[in-house]
Amino acid sequence: MTLAEALLDGLKRHGAKELFGIPGDFALPFFKVIEQSGILPFYTLSHEPGVGFAADAAARCSGSLGVAVVTYGAGAFNMVNSVACAYSEKSPLVVISGAPGIAEKQGDLLLHHQVKTLGSQYEVFKEFTCDQVVLDDPHTAPEKIARVLRNCLEQSRPVYIEFPRDRVNNPCEPVPLLASSVANPQALTACAEEILARIGAAQRPVILAGVEVRRYGLEDKVAELSRRLQLPVATSFMGRGLFSDSDCQLIGSYIGMAGDAAVCEAVEESDQLLMLGVIVCDSNFGVSAKRLDIRHTINASDREVQVGYHSYAALSLTELVEELLRQTESNANHATPIKPDYPRGLMADEAAIVPTDIVRAVNDLFDRHGAMPIASDIGDCLFTAMDIDNTQLVAPGYYATMGFGVPAGLGLQATTGQRPIILVGDGAFQMTGWELGNCRRYGWDPIVLLFNNSCWGMLATFQPESQFNHLDDWRFAEMCGPLGGDGVRVGSRTELQAALDKAVATRGRFQLIEIMLSPDARSATLQQFIEAQGRRTGMRAG
Repeated sequence: MTLAEALLDGLKRHGAKELFGIPGDFALPFFKVIEQSGILPFYTLSHEPGVGFAADAAARCSGSLGVAVVTYGAGAFNMVNSVACAYSEKSPLVVISGAPGIAEKQGDLLLHHQVKTLGSQYEVFKEFTCDQVVLDDPHTAPEKIARVLRNCLEQSRPVYIEFPRDRVNNPCEPVPLLASSVANPQALTACAEEILARIGAAQRPVILAGVEVRRYGLEDKVAELSRRLQLPVATSFMGRGLFSDSDCQLIGSYIGMAGDAAVCEAVEESDQLLMLGVIVCDSNFGVSAKRLDIRHTINASDREVQVGYHSYAALSLTELVEELLRQTESNANHATPIKPDYPRGLMADEAAIVPTDIVRAVNDLFDRHGAMPIASDIGDCLFTAMDIDNTQLVAPGYYATMGFGVPAGLGLQATTGQRPIILVGDGAFQMTGWELGNCRRYGWDPIVLLFNNSCWGMLATFQPESQFNHLDDWRFAEMCGPLGGDGVRVGSRTELQAALDKAVATRGRFQLIEIMLSPDARSATLQQFIEAQGRRTGMRAG
C-alpha cells in the first residue's frame, strides 16, 4: 500500500463518502492515485471556494467527514474562506493540499505558488483548523493521519493535511482506527445528575437544540430525551431543520423577536434552558428580547458543559445525552409537535411575486410531492426558508458568507443522492452559481430558486442610500442552456407555479427559476428581524 492509498483508505474507514477537488501541479500525483484507485468517488468543480462549500455541506448532511483536495498556494489559499466557514459552524471538513516535494524544498530557488516561506500555508491553516499534519514521513504518517481524523470527528471542525508530492507513492502501512476519547465517568455522572435535578425543580424547562445535535447524529436521542422528560424542544436559528422526522414536541425555531412570539417566550422565559450543541452567537441570540440568565441555563457545546456557574470540561455532547438517557426511565410517551401555521396555498394570478409567495409555492410543492432538502445561501433567501416546512437545511447561518448555496446544494446531492432545492440571491449567484455547469457530468439535477432583486438585498436593507448595493441584470436564466440545465425567468405568481411544476417533473438536468423581485420586497421574517434589530440598537433600516 502506498501513502496515498493509505490516506484514501483511512478517510473511507473514518466515514468519508466522496472527495471534492480541483487539480494543480503539486497535487497531480495524488489526483492520479485518486482516479486510478477508485477508493472514493471524486468530483471536480470549477473554483476552490465551491470545492470547500460542497465538501462542507456533504459533511453536514452525512454527519461524517467532508473532504476537499486542492493544490498548494493558489489552490489552498483560494479556499480559506470556505474552511473558515466550516470552522466557525463546526463542520468536520478535511482539507488535503498537495505540496512541494521534500527534495524541492532543499533548493535555493523560490517555488511558484510560494508566498513568504514554504511553511506559510501551514501556519495560515493552523488559525482555523483543529489539527494539522505534514505527511513527510511514511513511517509515522498512519498514526498522524489517524489522530487528525479522530480530532476532526470528535471536535467537528476542519483539519489540514499537507501532502508533499514526492511522498505520494512511498510504501506505507494502513491508517489505524484510534479509540475515541472518553470523559471522566465520575464527572459525567455528576454533570447529568445536576442537570436532571435542575430540570426536575424547574417550572418551565425547555430544550434548545443547535448544530452539534446534527453534527453528532443525535436527533433521535435528543428527541427520546425530550419525551422522557416531557420537555418542549426549540431549535436555534442555525439548527433549523432538526427533528424534521423525529418524535418530539418541537415548538419551532427560536429567532428571538424576529421569530414566532410563542417560541420566543418559551425560550426566553424558561427557568431552566437546556442548550444542547448551540453556538452562542449573534445569529442565534442577537435579536433576543432579553439576555440569557446564566443562572438558569445549561450549555453543552465544544466538549464542555456549563451548568449555571459550574463547568465540566472534556465532556462530549454525545456522552452527555447518552448519560442523561441512562439516568432516566424509558416510557411510552409520544410527543405532539406544534405544527406552525406556515404559509401555503399560492394564489396563481398575475400579481408580482414577493418572498411569501415563494414560501407558499414551496410548501404547496411539499404537500404534493413530499419534502425536499434545502441548501440556502445567506440573505433574505435564508430568512424566507424559516417559513418553509421544517426539512433538512444547510446554510451559513452564523458565518454568513455569500456563495455557499449553490455548491452546498451540489455537495448535498452528491453525498445523499437526494434532489435538493437551492435558495440563492443574485449577488451570491454571481460568485459561485457557475458551479451548476458541473451538474451535467455527474447527473445532478437540483432545483434552483434564484431571488433576483438586482441588488445586494441584505446590505441595502441596512444602508439603502448607497448606490453600490445595486447590481446589473445578468439575465441568469438565459445562460442555463449552455451550462447543461434549463432556466426560466418568472415575474408573476402564475409563472412561478408553472415553473415549479415543470421543474419537479423534469429530471436529469438542473432547473433554475429566476424569480424577479422588487428591490424592496422582503420576507416576513426578515422584516421582523430588521424591526427587532432596530428596537435593540436604536437604528432604523430602510
